[in-house]
Amino acid sequence: MTVNFPTALILIFGGLLLPFFNGWARKFWAVCVPIFSLIHLLVIPLGSFGIISFLDYSLVTFRVDKLSLLFGYVFLIAAFINAIYAMHSKDLIQQVATFVYAGSAIGAVFAGDLLTLFVFWELTAVSSVILIWARRTNKAYASGLRYLITHLLSGMLLLLGTIFYVKSKGTIDFTAMNLDQPGVTLIFIAFGVKCAFPLLHNWMHDAYPEATDIGTVALSVFSTKLGIYALARGFSGTEILIIIGAVMATFPIFYAVIENDLRRVLTYSLNNQLGFMVVGIGIGTELAINGAVAHAFAHIIYKSLLFMSMGAVLLRVGTVNGSDLGGLYKSMPWTTGFCIVGAASISAFPLFSGFVAKSMIMSAALYQDHILVWLVLLFASAGVFHHAGIKIPFFAFFAHDSGIRCKEAPTNMLVAMAIAAAFCIGIGCFPGMLYSLLPYPVSYEPYTTSHVLSQLQLLVFSALAFAVLMRNGIYPPELKSVNLDSDWLYRKILKRILIQLNEKSFSIYESTCLFIRIQLFLLYKKIRHHHHPAGLLARNWPTSSMVLWVALMLASYLIIYFFQLNP
Repeated sequence: MTVNFPTALILIFGGLLLPFFNGWARKFWAVCVPIFSLIHLLVIPLGSFGIISFLDYSLVTFRVDKLSLLFGYVFLIAAFINAIYAMHSKDLIQQVATFVYAGSAIGAVFAGDLLTLFVFWELTAVSSVILIWARRTNKAYASGLRYLITHLLSGMLLLLGTIFYVKSKGTIDFTAMNLDQPGVTLIFIAFGVKCAFPLLHNWMHDAYPEATDIGTVALSVFSTKLGIYALARGFSGTEILIIIGAVMATFPIFYAVIENDLRRVLTYSLNNQLGFMVVGIGIGTELAINGAVAHAFAHIIYKSLLFMSMGAVLLRVGTVNGSDLGGLYKSMPWTTGFCIVGAASISAFPLFSGFVAKSMIMSAALYQDHILVWLVLLFASAGVFHHAGIKIPFFAFFAHDSGIRCKEAPTNMLVAMAIAAAFCIGIGCFPGMLYSLLPYPVSYEPYTTSHVLSQLQLLVFSALAFAVLMRNGIYPPELKSVNLDSDWLYRKILKRILIQLNEKSFSIYESTCLFIRIQLFLLYKKIRHHHHPAGLLARNWPTSSMVLWVALMLASYLIIYFFQLNP
């Protein structure tokens, strides 16, 4: 029974039941739903399958293996933390959408066939956009619409690719695929949209900063990590992912350094960290895959922590622009401390979660002689320490004193951040707990002398570079500005081209309509000339004229008949 009833439905139905509770009962139910879901997942044995028949196919709605379990566990942990973090909110629609969104992501993770994956894939798009629109601003509505179009397009690509794939292979099983197979390229692009591949990434930086304070935390967890899971399941060892991931790990750094909106800085940082995971999946060895999914697990927790700290600032201050903040450590000391823990984790400080996960990917790159890729990832590691490890806490809580004095974050927010911080430190100090959940056996030891020293050197020199740049006024200042990304190509240039095409098309349409009207008018005049009551064909003719015409017609008939008889 437990296998045939997917864990995802507990979250979805549990969220839909929230309107039937009020006050503390609703808050209690919101916290219990992820716990019930986790208990349900823990009692299901490894290797279980939930199968139902649909038309001529068997849908595997619940496939339980080590890869899906790891993502299921961390998604439920994140849902639990988010439920606590959102306790202060009275926006019922947003609360329901969060549970449906989390349940949809978990349903997709445990989907064993492409059709079930597609259903949950689309449900994540529809439910998550509510978290953007819930902010109820014009920018949020516009960003949410672009977000929804992008993700529905991703789903359509997945469905179209599935149709071609099933027609060719005769199976809908979601297993490892090859780009040479029919339809698989479309599926690959659909996964790439979710993972925010270069040129397909703008939806994330456009929408996440426009969501609500609790909505951005949920958005940072599920969509992109679902894409990472799908790549790990379907395209492990696909070498083009190494190049794509290396590009993803580097280009967001430059945007994050000059960005003023600190939630947008974190979004670029998220894109950067996804690049590490994509590289690991592209390498495809056991160590690399372990590193990619371990990094995904750790990243979900510490990125949630960073977004939660910025959400608390947004709630209390009303802005997260670096140019408007500073000195908040005096008013929000606990939030400051939790933000520093998240910053240390994403920067891969020893004894924090990022250190024990990210290093597996970099080691796998070295073991496979991807020296250039390793150097790129090394540069990316230094860059993320700059923009996420230093910039976020420095400009939000320290830097110049903005004079803002506010209340500390609500207690429920602090509890949620404390739980996330405990995970960040616990995983960093005791990595064996995380390693035991990974898809393959782990013999990797992160705390070697050379690794610890090399990482500390990287961090020290990165911090020194930041200090020197700030001291000499070279570091880009926090200014209110608009930074152009690749979406400028279609939001400006393509928009203008479409406007011009529309104007030309309208001009041609008007000219065509005018020509048709003129021709119809001329035709009308000719018809009227002949068939008007006083026209040539409508007026009464004299009898003598009609006799003459009859005689001419008879003569013509006789002449034709004569020539037929005498050819």
